[in-house]
Amino acid sequence: MIEATYDQKTVIDFFAGIGLVRYALERRGWNETFALDYSVLKHAMYRDHFGDGVYCVEDVHTINVARIPSAFLAHASFPCTDTSVAGSRQGLAGPESSAFWGFIRILDEMRDNRPPLVLLENVEGFLTSNKGDDLKDALHALNTLGYCVDMLLVDAVHFVPQSRVRLFIIGIQGVPSQDVLEQDIILAQKTEARPEKIKKFIKALPTMNWFLNRLPTLPKREKNLESIIEIEEPWWNKERTHYLFGQMHDHHKAKVVDLMNHHQWTYGTAFRRMRIRNGMKQSTAEIRLDGVAGCLRTPKGGSARQILIRVGCGTFDARLLSARENARLMGADEYFLSKNLSLNHALFGFGDAVCVPVIEWLSRYALEPLTSRYVASLANVPQ
Repeated sequence: MIEATYDQKTVIDFFAGIGLVRYALERRGWNETFALDYSVLKHAMYRDHFGDGVYCVEDVHTINVARIPSAFLAHASFPCTDTSVAGSRQGLAGPESSAFWGFIRILDEMRDNRPPLVLLENVEGFLTSNKGDDLKDALHALNTLGYCVDMLLVDAVHFVPQSRVRLFIIGIQGVPSQDVLEQDIILAQKTEARPEKIKKFIKALPTMNWFLNRLPTLPKREKNLESIIEIEEPWWNKERTHYLFGQMHDHHKAKVVDLMNHHQWTYGTAFRRMRIRNGMKQSTAEIRLDGVAGCLRTPKGGSARQILIRVGCGTFDARLLSARENARLMGADEYFLSKNLSLNHALFGFGDAVCVPVIEWLSRYALEPLTSRYVASLANVPQ
């Protein structure tokens, strides 16, 4: 049996991807001792940045738990393919999102070496997957393993110029479940991390073992889309840009024409979507000009690749967001990008990742206070 190392801020990372959770937690003093993912492509990006040593390329359902070291925190960004509104909606029974149960299997088999603290991440659609039953099952599974749970919904737009809403579940062992009165007091506190839909879900499950964290309001973002632009990146030729313009709705075209008459640049983004236009299903370019990018996605189709647009000074330019711009939109400005890395490979890695400053915020205001509480409980120190 591996001796638990609960006196350290150690973390084991499941569905680790390209390692942005490690990137974030290391900034808060955590030490990642194990990472797991089945993607060879993501492992290659992780290895380029962090080096080799702790990353295991294997399926979560098949890995032997004896290979996993004990740690204080277990993180899991399990696949959202079957829980997303844009996905199959098969939920935790789906072929990819069922990986959640592989994670639960590992926690169960770790027994005395089970991490006292867990952090799970998924898309907002997990709230409504199978009418909320999937999320209830996940929370109940953590309760069964001895974790009291909390639930948050955080949009990365509070930190970076990207709209990226994600659901986070936090579990902690060794603390008593809160009573309803204390929960109501905490839920009454003002924080955008618990919108009404989250509060409603929590209140609807009074028999669940909850331990809700007292959280501040989320920060106000200081930078807009213009701050992440790589000036030297080449723009598309006029023919390709004109074709994109022709795919726009008339009201978007009018907005672009108006901005072209301005004497400064305005930056925005566009996604291609299949829409009904003139009675026919057509590829349509939908633009966003509020200084914020849409949610980064994996490039499983042409519509998933986000286009950067620049309008003003009599010009309309367009091109795909670069790999470095994707990194900046995830708060990973200094993430190493190999010269041999293809754009699609980079988009695949960042599109499935977790926004760095969001994890830093969660660590500061939830994970670290819970760590202190747990350590104090072992020493019988009153809180």
